[in-house]
Amino acid sequence: MTASAHPPGKRLPRATAPDDGALPPPRPPLSAATGREIAHLLLNPLLDTVWFGYITVCFYGSVGLSVTVVGLPLLALTLAGCRRIGGLERARARALLGTRVEEPSRMRPRKSGHYGKSGNAAKGAAGFFPWLWMRLRDPVAWRHALYFFVRLPWSWAAFAVTLVSLVVAWPLLPWLARGLTNVDRAMVRSLLSPSDELERRIAELESDRGTVADTAAADLRRIERDLHDGAQARLVALAMDLGLAKEKLLQDPEAAARMVDEAHGEVKLALQELRDLARGIHPAILTDRGLGPALSALAARCTVRTTVDDGLTGRPASALEGIAYFTASELLQNVSKHSGATSAYVEVRREGDRLLLRVGDDGRGGATAAHGSGLAGLAERLGAVDGLLLLDSPEGGPTTVTAQLPWREAESAPAPVTG
Repeated sequence: MTASAHPPGKRLPRATAPDDGALPPPRPPLSAATGREIAHLLLNPLLDTVWFGYITVCFYGSVGLSVTVVGLPLLALTLAGCRRIGGLERARARALLGTRVEEPSRMRPRKSGHYGKSGNAAKGAAGFFPWLWMRLRDPVAWRHALYFFVRLPWSWAAFAVTLVSLVVAWPLLPWLARGLTNVDRAMVRSLLSPSDELERRIAELESDRGTVADTAAADLRRIERDLHDGAQARLVALAMDLGLAKEKLLQDPEAAARMVDEAHGEVKLALQELRDLARGIHPAILTDRGLGPALSALAARCTVRTTVDDGLTGRPASALEGIAYFTASELLQNVSKHSGATSAYVEVRREGDRLLLRVGDDGRGGATAAHGSGLAGLAERLGAVDGLLLLDSPEGGPTTVTAQLPWREAESAPAPVTG
């Protein structure tokens, strides 16, 4: 998920703080750290030769097959493999060199919500090409590939120096190992570190913009469908009934009166449908009274007995209120439809610079945020505004879903005009 990127119910551990690029502090020549550095230098040729061979074969294979449909996908898979191998090399640098480099952010392809009549086939095609383009323009993977091309001649040269020193210059080996591994540390920091933070943020915002656009388009289609199938159809029928009543007004006044009475009932139903639709767009209680009372109204309509703990002392920005409200609405619908619970609760409060919303129930559990589920879509919408969705739902229950959003204060309402 953000939710899909986290284990259920757990935050990802805080990333180990990357070092600042400074050289390791002085230490005794004969130490465990020196032994790890020597082991690193002796392992380099074997591993670097394997990685270099993999990348070379795959890259040349991709070029050779570029005239076919498998060339670009093979190149994309090769770059994805470079990312994974880079992760192994970062882990080896942490274990043997004590060099800690932050992990690059996970890639999130833009998902299209526009599927044609071909259904699943169109959906699959809409997902493949964005994935392919995302992989081919991944700067992290290209720099990882460069790392393995540069490393091979260096690793063999360093291996030769280390091996000779073990035999004829072993008193100097600790200092030689330290100097050689400092070059390795510099390579890891420069080529296996994440992209520039601004570059990463731009990529995330591009993906989030696509999610927001798709969500807005889906909401517009839902409103259009509800109007067409609900209030519009009812009003059309009402107009026809009133037309018939007008024709019978002089010939059969009693029948015309009955038809007008029926039309009056239809008007009431149409008004109720329009109110429900307006509530689905932005409920009046949310605008007038704020998030806490709006959540209480939601809880009152839930088919499962639900309590609300409103810990807010101020109001967040209206956009955040709307996101939190509809998140709670969807989660409570899940409780009603799927949980088998007898009771549920909603909790909302501010924690520092975050708005926290938690919905839990005592149902059967087993909820999942797997791709394609409602929770996965909810996590994507929250992620588009730097939000986070955490799920804890073991088999047998209970289930707790926590949504976090960035806090922004609501702007002061303008004073009413008088006089």
